[in-house]
Amino acid sequence: MKYRMQVATWKKSVAPGLVVFLVALPLCLGIALASGAPPIAGIIAGVVGGVIVGFMSNSNVSVSGPAAGLAAIILAAISELGSFQLLLTAGILAGVIQLVLGFLRAGAIANFFPSSVIEGMLAGIGVVIVIKQLPLAFGVSALSDVQHLASIHKGTLLMTVLSLAILIAWSKSKRLKKIAFLPAALVVVVVGILLNQLWIYTGSSWAIDASQVVAIPVLDGLSSISSLLVFPDWTGLTNPTVWIVAGTIAIVASIETLLCIEATDRLDPLKRHTDTNRELKAQGIGNIISSLSGGLPMTSVVVRSSANVNAGGLYKASAIIHGVFLLLAVVALPFVLNMIPLASLAAVLILVGYNLAKPAVLLHFWHKGYTQFAPFIVTLVMVVATDLLMGVLAGMVVSIAFLLLGNVRKAFSMQHTVKDEQLVYTLTLAQEVSFFNKTAIKNKLHQLPDNCHLAIQAKQMGYIHMDVLEMIQSFINEKAREKNIAITTTGFHKSIQISQGQSNLILSHRKTI
Repeated sequence: MKYRMQVATWKKSVAPGLVVFLVALPLCLGIALASGAPPIAGIIAGVVGGVIVGFMSNSNVSVSGPAAGLAAIILAAISELGSFQLLLTAGILAGVIQLVLGFLRAGAIANFFPSSVIEGMLAGIGVVIVIKQLPLAFGVSALSDVQHLASIHKGTLLMTVLSLAILIAWSKSKRLKKIAFLPAALVVVVVGILLNQLWIYTGSSWAIDASQVVAIPVLDGLSSISSLLVFPDWTGLTNPTVWIVAGTIAIVASIETLLCIEATDRLDPLKRHTDTNRELKAQGIGNIISSLSGGLPMTSVVVRSSANVNAGGLYKASAIIHGVFLLLAVVALPFVLNMIPLASLAAVLILVGYNLAKPAVLLHFWHKGYTQFAPFIVTLVMVVATDLLMGVLAGMVVSIAFLLLGNVRKAFSMQHTVKDEQLVYTLTLAQEVSFFNKTAIKNKLHQLPDNCHLAIQAKQMGYIHMDVLEMIQSFINEKAREKNIAITTTGFHKSIQISQGQSNLILSHRKTI
């Protein structure tokens, strides 16, 4: 029975694995190009991320590979180090650091990212995906060229529109959805190849030229493969710059992985939970093997993972299968792959990006209120304007600001009544009073009128910062006497935990001061 279930799992994972392969192939090549690395380095990272990390990770739907977020770091590192071989040495060291982080259980940091920031990151990535695919969708070299109608390639534009129409029709049609081994992305690719070959055969001006189709190295036997591989330069182990680059890659790759895992778990239809510490270990081993083989550093990648989920992927087998397809494609099918129009793949990614950033997500957080919408929209905008890490950092800053503001507002309250012709003010302290509340409480106390009565209620309080307690004590001893304010306190007879620097003191107070 268990064997049959495993076979069924693998069968169900072939179609989504194929879709992820079609999405990952141009990404692996494009990220390698953007990183200043050999094209084969991106493919190697994709294969290792799919097969090795896929086996070792317990994430069911995430897919690992070379990440766009690391491209700028790798490009600068190669320039600084002077060779790709030294970068590979740094990649091995980065993998070792990630392994150590996994054993130190540093993966728990993923639990501290608010959902608004995670969803904002996903939406931002979706917008970036769409923007980056537009030049390929219109057949131009840069997005700025789209405004010049004469520069738009008619065949490419038609290919994009037709591909999107097929993808949308496939997603809407219940009958087509049932054809599990005929995913929409595969149909789009086949139609794209056949249509473009027809245009080429008939000599049509609509034919898409070689610059707008997939381009991967054509290998000629095992000797050709070995000639493409690059290996680490072990002299870099004594180079301090290599260690600095390794630490940078390890930190950035780990944070991106944890963010992507958190986001991918939200996309998982079965809502399963990934062991983030195990994920760090898997990524570390993956980066070591990839760098030893001449591949780029990698992370868990939202684009591939969301494409996997959208294609119906439910098990880690689809990630492994995508890695196997990458390997087989480079070795056995380069001529076929080099006929795929980039416009067809751009259409697949545009739909993936739209699903991540569709208006319904924005409206969902809008209706949640400004404390949820503000971190969401700030993260989204900053991811688009800068990069993933800066976007998440900005979103976290906004979330923390709202948290502190809420803490200031809820840490105490001040009410007043008239009793026996005297104004009676009641300062009620909440369960926790931090140093952030000091200024607000101080302002309230100094605004009290002369000759009133102040009752400080601390029955619910369990924690108060030393600065706040000293400020209250100072007010009672000095300002209250000066303004003839009568003071009574309730609750200070309890033991109260007071923070002072790095130590904790336990103080007891009389019921009335």
